[in-house]
Amino acid sequence: MASPRARLTAVLSVGAVALLALQLVASRHHFTGPLESIWDDFAGNAKSFTVPWAGLGLALIGLSWRRRFLAVGAALGIDVAYQTVRSLSGGPLAMGNGPVLVLLSILGLAVWKWEGKDRSNALHAAALGILLVLSSKVADVWLGITVLAGPRVLDEHIVLVDHALGDPSWMAGQLVDWLGPVASAVLHWVYIELPVGAMIVTIWQLRNVVGTGVWPRHYLVRTFLVLGLIGPLFYVLFPVVGPIFAYGADGHAFSLGQYWPNVVPPVDLSPGSISFDHYAPRNCMPSLHTAWALSIFIHSRRDPLTGAPAPTWLRWGGAFWLAATIGATLGFGYHYGADLVAGAVLCLTIESGLRAPERGWDRTRIRLVSAGAALFAGLLLSYRYLSTGFAEHPVPAGIIVMGLFVAFVTAFYRTWFAEPATAPAAPLEIAARA
Repeated sequence: MASPRARLTAVLSVGAVALLALQLVASRHHFTGPLESIWDDFAGNAKSFTVPWAGLGLALIGLSWRRRFLAVGAALGIDVAYQTVRSLSGGPLAMGNGPVLVLLSILGLAVWKWEGKDRSNALHAAALGILLVLSSKVADVWLGITVLAGPRVLDEHIVLVDHALGDPSWMAGQLVDWLGPVASAVLHWVYIELPVGAMIVTIWQLRNVVGTGVWPRHYLVRTFLVLGLIGPLFYVLFPVVGPIFAYGADGHAFSLGQYWPNVVPPVDLSPGSISFDHYAPRNCMPSLHTAWALSIFIHSRRDPLTGAPAPTWLRWGGAFWLAATIGATLGFGYHYGADLVAGAVLCLTIESGLRAPERGWDRTRIRLVSAGAALFAGLLLSYRYLSTGFAEHPVPAGIIVMGLFVAFVTAFYRTWFAEPATAPAAPLEIAARA
C-alpha cells in the first residue's frame, strides 16, 4: 500500500497536469485559464471576493483562535494594501488577494514549522480551502469548454419536458417580477454566494476539530467536491443554455423568441438541436446550483460526529438557502424545471455513496446508489429522446417523473434520516488511539 506521502505526491502531480492541460486549452481558444487566474489572485485583480475568503474561512477551522485572528488580520491588511495601490493607479475594486496569500502561508507554516496536531489540523483545513479556490478556477474554464463542445444546444427538447412539469421557470419568472427588486436582490445574492452557505455549514460541522483532533468521516465539502467533479461532465453530453437565453432577451439574435417569462412557447413536436452563440455557457443539465444547495440543506440537519440535530438557526438557514436557490435558478430563467429534478437526483445519489462511510457498501447503499444512477440516466435519456411524448401526454409524463423523484427522495430519507441517529464509531476510535 502506498504511503500517505506517495499518495499526496500522486494527487498533486495529477492536479498540476490537469491545471496545465486546462490552461493550454484556454490559451488556445483565447479565454482565461486557471494558471492565469491563480496568478491574478497573487499579483493582479482577483476575480472573486467570496471564493478566496470562503477558502480562508475553511482553513481557519484548523487553527487556534490566536492564529485565526492573526490570519484574518493579515488577509485584511494585504487586501487593503493591494486595493490602495490598485485604486491609486486607476484600477478596479477587486478584493481577494489577501486571503489567497494567507492561505498559502498557512500551508507553508504547517509544513515547515508546526508539528503534531497543530500541523495535521492546519494541513487538513488549508487543503479544503485551497481545493475550494482551485475548483472555482477549473469551473470557470470548464464553462468555456462547454461552449466549444456544444455549438448546438438541446433547449427545444427540455422546454417540451417542462410543459409536462407545469412550465416552472415561466411561473417563477413572473413571481419574481411581481415580488419586486428587494426579493430579486436577495435571490441573486444567494445564487452567486453559494460558497458562503457552504462555508457556514462546513465551519459548524468542523467546529471542534482543533480541540478534539477528530475529523468527521463525512462532511459537506466531500459532497461539494464530488458534485463539482462529476456534474460538469454532463454539460458536454447534454448542452443546454436555459430559458433566458434560448427563449428570452439574453439570447439576442440566437433566441427562438422573446417568450420568457410572460409567454410560454408554443409546443413544437419536431424538436432538434439549435445553433447558439459562443458566449453562453451550456451549464444547465443538470442544475449543479440545485445539487449544491440541496447538499447544504442535507448537511445542515445533523451533527456529522454525534448524529444530534443541528441547531435551529442552521436548519432554518439550510432550508432558506435551498428554497432561495431554487427560486433564483427558475425565477431568473437560468434553468428549466427538468434541470432541477436531474440535479437533485444527482446530489442524492452522490450523497448516498459518500454518507456514513463506516457503514460500508451494504445492500441498502448499493440499491440506493444504483437506483439513483438509473433514475438520473433515465431522466437524461427520456429528456433527449422522449421529449415529444412529454408534450403529447403532459399529465401522465409529469406524474411519472415527479412520482419517481418523490419515491427516490423517500428512499433516501428512510435510509439516512428516518431512524434515530447514532454517533459513528470510527471517529471516536481514532480519538482514542490519538
